[in-house]
Amino acid sequence: MGTIISSFLLIFLAEMGDKTQLLALAFSTKYKIKQVLIGVFLGAFLNHGLAIVFASFISNYVSLDLIKVVAAIMFIIFGLWSLKLEYEDEGEENEASFAFKTPILTVASAFFIGELGDKTQLTAMTLGAKSTYPFLTLLGTTSGMIAVSLIGILVGKVLGKRIPEVTMKVLASIIFLGFGLSGLYSSVDKIYFTPTYIALFSFILALSIGIILKTNSKNHNIYYEKKLAELIAKCRHCDIHDTNCITAMQIRELTQKYVGQDLPYIGDIILYFESMKKVAPKKATDLEKIFHTKI
Repeated sequence: MGTIISSFLLIFLAEMGDKTQLLALAFSTKYKIKQVLIGVFLGAFLNHGLAIVFASFISNYVSLDLIKVVAAIMFIIFGLWSLKLEYEDEGEENEASFAFKTPILTVASAFFIGELGDKTQLTAMTLGAKSTYPFLTLLGTTSGMIAVSLIGILVGKVLGKRIPEVTMKVLASIIFLGFGLSGLYSSVDKIYFTPTYIALFSFILALSIGIILKTNSKNHNIYYEKKLAELIAKCRHCDIHDTNCITAMQIRELTQKYVGQDLPYIGDIILYFESMKKVAPKKATDLEKIFHTKI
């Protein structure tokens, strides 16, 4: 029991406020608590298990710098992916890649690769080498990772209720990109840090962010145009128009998200489009075209 407690405390104290906790916070903005915790458990268990079983085998045959570069690139990919906003109803099919469709696999792979060569893995390796019961050490170190991650997840969930979703996604993206860029800086050979390479890398990164933001804007418009057109077409066949009508309330709510302003709607479709054209002419025209295909 003492082995579990001591290894738990060492990992818990070492990772408090460190990368592990911030990564868990970042993933909590995208996934459910259960999914993140299971992913952390699998990633940490495999990572620490390898460290304890193989001890220095990995460092002897695989360059830790190479592992860290792969981990850094992975974090940059996660950072870019975090910027992507999803405009889907519950139950709709996500068109992301297979890895991103499986939250547990995504989290587990991030923690497994991210911790390779990290101080946590080295600590687990040292503890395992000294321990009479390596498996108990593994349970302790893994439990420490889960406990630290749980705190990060809970903080993320609390912030998520108080801070807009877009802000939380940007925060998650900054965390991932920060770890990725710092990882590249510390692991890549300094001969590659020339103005040309830095400028090329910065251009590719900026271009990727720009493409994602542009795609977000396009998907935002397509989603709300589709939903609004369906609701307006439904309302068109209604004989009674009331400001308290559920459909009318939904139209007003979606309109606010679509154009950024609260526009009145009491069943008068012509007046509704005229009001929208005053604040967002192009969006009003696009919505009107889609609406006419619904009737």
